Amino acid sequence: MNKQAGFTLIELVVVIVILGLLAAAALPRFINVTQDARIASLNGIAGGLRTAASLARAEYIVTGNNAAATVTMDGQAVAVLTEAANTGRGGRPTGAAGGISVAMPDPDGYTVANTAASATYQPTNGGSATCQVVYTAAALGDPVVVTSTGC
Repeated sequence: MNKQAGFTLIELVVVIVILGLLAAAALPRFINVTQDARIASLNGIAGGLRTAASLARAEYIVTGNNAAATVTMDGQAVAVLTEAANTGRGGRPTGAAGGISVAMPDPDGYTVANTAASATYQPTNGGSATCQVVYTAAALGDPVVVTSTGC
């Protein structure tokens, strides 16, 4: 007698069903990739803002004039807080367009709302109004707050 080796139709169907169940279980994990990417982008903007603020403050300290209202970064004047009015925070770029937006030019894919006190960065593609990075020059401690809810 001739003995044949191979899989039966039932065994193949069972394998296909199992693969389908595994795919259905793994798919929801990959659907949230957009939200994760948006949050990572917010954190990148936050890092850029912290770096720009630190560089402006370093330039402010190097000049030795704690009454200066501007520092020069890359040939442009950046509006900064003075030390007399903002002890320990002098030299941080202001939230105005002439401050932090000069120290770190507005990034692509974000809308920026500047006021004298703060600058708010929100992604233009997706996310709610709470998905944002807020830079506040006069804040004690870290001047950058990332809010990733609604991203």
